[in-house]
Amino acid sequence: MTNVTLKDEKTALLIMDYQNDILANMGEKKSPLLDRATGVLQAAREAHLPVIHVVVRFRAGYPEASPRNRSFSAIRQTGRLLEGTPGAEIHERVAPLSGESVVTKRRVGAFSTTDLEVILRSQGITKLVLMGVSTSGVVLSTVRWAADMDYELVVVEDCCADGDEEVHRVLTQKVFPRQASVISSQEVLAALK
Repeated sequence: MTNVTLKDEKTALLIMDYQNDILANMGEKKSPLLDRATGVLQAAREAHLPVIHVVVRFRAGYPEASPRNRSFSAIRQTGRLLEGTPGAEIHERVAPLSGESVVTKRRVGAFSTTDLEVILRSQGITKLVLMGVSTSGVVLSTVRWAADMDYELVVVEDCCADGDEEVHRVLTQKVFPRQASVISSQEVLAALK
């Protein structure tokens, strides 16, 4: 077990892209993923950690989705993640409570096109506990950006998921450990007791 301290005033939980349209792609992984995420989220709330929800949403007509951006132009074609639609909403099992920040992004990473850094800085946050879908999308982009900004990082491996299991494995076992502690949801629960 990794020795990680999480119960302090400088730690926040970021739950990223746990939205209906995104989770719909997880198939049979969706329910166990939500079970683990719900447990971590509840433990973070009980430990009084700031919880910040990060979502990706687009305006009507997708003005943010350039045809040069392969990922977002594909989303544009499907009509997914459109503001005001049920698919763009955070899944009800991990929905924000009153007082929890919701940060809307227009790109992959949690810091790009958002005010996340302002929220973290104003609260004196220096350590981030990350969980999100997908591992190769929002989690990877956020790990890289946050590490460059000198945040201490913890990735909750089994509260992240990717459509490609091998990509998830390589990122969580080979890439992320260079910049983050990678631990399980059970280790998070133990650290927050």
